[in-house]
Amino acid sequence: MIKPKWLHKSTIAPGASAVRSKVNHARLNTVCRSARCPNMGECFSSGTATFLILGEHCTRDCRFCAVPHGRPTGVVDHDEPRRVAMAAMEMGLSHVVVTSVTRDDLPDGGAAIFAETIQAIHALLPSTSVEVLTPDFCGDMDAVDIVALAMPQVYNHNMETVRELYHQVRPQAEYERSLALLGHLRERFPTLMVKSGFMLGLGETREQIVQLLQDLRRAGCQMVTIGQYLQPSKEHLPVVEYLLPERFEELARMGEDMGFAKVFAGPFVRSSYMAHEALSGVASEVSMNRPKD
Repeated sequence: MIKPKWLHKSTIAPGASAVRSKVNHARLNTVCRSARCPNMGECFSSGTATFLILGEHCTRDCRFCAVPHGRPTGVVDHDEPRRVAMAAMEMGLSHVVVTSVTRDDLPDGGAAIFAETIQAIHALLPSTSVEVLTPDFCGDMDAVDIVALAMPQVYNHNMETVRELYHQVRPQAEYERSLALLGHLRERFPTLMVKSGFMLGLGETREQIVQLLQDLRRAGCQMVTIGQYLQPSKEHLPVVEYLLPERFEELARMGEDMGFAKVFAGPFVRSSYMAHEALSGVASEVSMNRPKD
């Protein structure tokens, strides 16, 4: 399928090398590079990046994702949280987004390292907000609580696709389990901004999209990102449909009519793309939980 003109993005990114250099110097990974994000040049050139913790290899093999699958090597790097915080300081970030590979091999799924990373950022940069994008921790709500109790300002867990495509797109995940995680956050941590996101273009129907939005709203999700799926390689799922930008605008209006504080939708929208700007647009509507001195 030929990619339409609105999905062609310039790869020229003046200033991007500065972010690459800082990330490399700190011996850190970014999901921008690992997932081959089309916005990498734009984000790097504006001085931002999304940190990818807990290694480079994911224990799951989702059919849409470019992050390498395999057995993680080595022990958990407990110095990584400090290095993330230091890199965030050197980059001058006012909003830090942290995600990870899925680590089903760890007893807590890596929750403790997420918590240590949040705490390290808050300690070094007390006025900086933190957003986490976590895996489902195999449905272990104690692990979810470990992360949430470290007090990020935003907790994101992506649904990724509609219920009917889970077996094809996310064979090691469960639709209801991810919904339960979001619902648990809303009930257990009422001041936390709960966020999720999903892709379009994998063969979902309009009715299935509406159902997903309704399920997210019932779960208490407040912010949603919706973007176009782009095939990372020939080994990944093919694109079934390229949606017109107008379709994304329609879905954003629909979602906000449902009561979401913000639906950020567009062909290039990704979970952490312009995350600070999206958060700033809804911060006044939701109490932000910052650690107390």
